[in-house]
Amino acid sequence: MSQPGTMPAMTKEMQDCVEACMSCHNICEEAMSSCMQMGGQAQMQIMRALMDCSEMTRMCADMMMRRSPMSAEMCAMCARACDMCAEACMSMPDDPMMTRCAEACRRCAQMCRSMAGAAM
Repeated sequence: MSQPGTMPAMTKEMQDCVEACMSCHNICEEAMSSCMQMGGQAQMQIMRALMDCSEMTRMCADMMMRRSPMSAEMCAMCARACDMCAEACMSMPDDPMMTRCAEACRRCAQMCRSMAGAAM
């Protein structure tokens, strides 16, 4: 049993999910930069999805690291944001950056869904 005031150790699954979130956050930021250079109206839809995903993955990782009681709910929302972002990125299947971003989003969504189903 842990001492009062100490946090339980992060499980391997939690650590992996935090890493997936941070990796997804980073690639979403890179993809946003790429989209901004392209410009155009179609990119605005993708940009929104990238921004939402970038923010959600960062916040989700932060909440898991501090063992927030809302982590499981956050993971569920993060998975949804990642799914939406992956779909948006795949509207540009010929762009290698967007393909990489979609893959990172899918991986993160899968891990977050798993964490959302687990008691934290």
